[in-house]
Parts: sequence; structure tokens; C-alpha cells
Amino acid sequence: MRQTVLLSFDVEDWFQVENLRSLHPPDSWEAQPLRIEIGTRRVLEILNRHQVKATFFTLGWIARRVPRLIRDIAAEGHEIASHGSSHVMPIEQSIEQFRLDIREAKALLEDLVGAPVRGYRAPSFAIDDARLRVVFEEGHLYDSSHNPVALHDRYGKLGGFGRELAPDVHELIGGGYEFSIPLARLGPLAIPAGGGGYFRLYPGPLFRALARRARRNGGPVVLYLHPWEFDPDQPRVEGELPASYRFRHYQNLGRTSPRLDQFIRSFSRRGFGFTSMGAYLDELVEPARVAV
Repeated sequence: MRQTVLLSFDVEDWFQVENLRSLHPPDSWEAQPLRIEIGTRRVLEILNRHQVKATFFTLGWIARRVPRLIRDIAAEGHEIASHGSSHVMPIEQSIEQFRLDIREAKALLEDLVGAPVRGYRAPSFAIDDARLRVVFEEGHLYDSSHNPVALHDRYGKLGGFGRELAPDVHELIGGGYEFSIPLARLGPLAIPAGGGGYFRLYPGPLFRALARRARRNGGPVVLYLHPWEFDPDQPRVEGELPASYRFRHYQNLGRTSPRLDQFIRSFSRRGFGFTSMGAYLDELVEPARVAV
């Protein structure tokens, strides 16, 4: 396959992230200023400038309040996928609560964009094997919740990976497909290189080098970001918050937009194409089906 970058964005607002949950619990969200359009429109501007497509894992809570934004994302040719309804970590929900959460989000998003929603990503990557099975029972084709950073306090652990379609892309035992977030391996070290806060915290050239190193044997480069990371003027929370949480959330927000621009330029110069996860999966799966 061609050299490919899979850009993805988790569409949630600044006050919905887990690092700020102690100060902004869900019952307070209606009182917070919505800024999701600011960051998302900046993302769309960058993508349009370079004529590249991406996947937007969209929160149902957001889609209900700014449906026009979600329709605009889809109208510009990007893939709409699901981030669930409530941005509660799945491992904190019962199986049935989780089922209803993702069922509601899928139906809402499909109604908004008039197309199937095939992908899902768990808030904070906090999912386990039991809930992953529910993702596919509820009609999703693929998941992108496997983030193998071993020391992170929220990321879930997944197993049951079957045939590898491409590096970090697996057909799962029991059905469905998994896009894993990549790690760059330097000897015994496994270094996060998939995006999020790491994209802002590492120097730009270092992150791009790690992303290239994480790409194994012709597999895709996977990058995840959030629209709130493109909004450096978002409110600063008042109140007690662990210093590490405050640092991870606010550090280098002003650098995210130019770094994404440079990331796209750098990989484009190296001959990489950009597409959505759904389109990439179609390229992998359809030839295999034809061969059978």
C-alpha cells in the first residue's frame, strides 16, 4: 500500500476532558461556554488548505448542540465516527450503560450526516475487551481505542487481536477491526508517538521523527488530536488541580495549529497521502475479500 497518514480528531470541548473532570463534572457542562467550533473550524481550515481528509470521532453531547458543525465536517469530505454520547470513560459504565451510550451516539450522528457511522473511539482510550465486543455488537465496523502506553493511568488493556492487516491494524477475533495508536521503539524504550499531549509537549521535529519511526513495515502513521488543543484562548480553570493535569492540558496550546500545518507539509514532501480510517480500511479489506 501507499505511504499513508491517518489524521483523527476527538470532537469534545475543553471542559469535557478527564484532566479537568474534578472541577467540571458533567452536571456543570451546560453552564460552560461552548468553544468547540473555534478549534474545529481551525482544524478544518488547515485540512482544507492542504486538501487532506481525516476522521472526526464525534461526541454525541456535542452533536446535539452544534449539529451544523458536524454536518459541515461531513460536507467537506471527512469521516464522521463516534466518540460515544456522554464522555464518561467506558470502564466506569456498566455494560448496559455503555451499550446505550454508544447506541445513542451512533443513531444521532447517522441521522445528522445521512451516512453510516462505522468507527468508534473510547473517551480517554478507557475500554476493555468486554466493552469492545459491545462496540461491534452495536454495528460499528472498527475501533480505535487501543493505546498501548503501559504507564498511563486511564488507558484500557485490550487483547483478542487476530490477523494483522497492516502494522497497528488488526482483524479482531470475533469480528471487527482495530486501529492501534502507535509507539516508537528505541531499543527497550516504547515512546508515545500518536499525538494528543505528546504532540504539544515534544519539540516538533522530534515528534515527527518519532512518528516516522513508529511507522513499521509500510503501515500507516496514526495521529490523534482534539479541537480544544487548537484553542489557546480557552478559559483557564480556577481551583485545585494536580500540576501534572494542568500542565498536560494547557502546555503549548498556541503551537498546535502551526505544528499540524508543518506535520502535514513534512509528510506530504516525503510522499505520504492522507485519508480517513474508514477509507484506509476499505483499501485493506476489499482486496482481501476479492482474493478469496
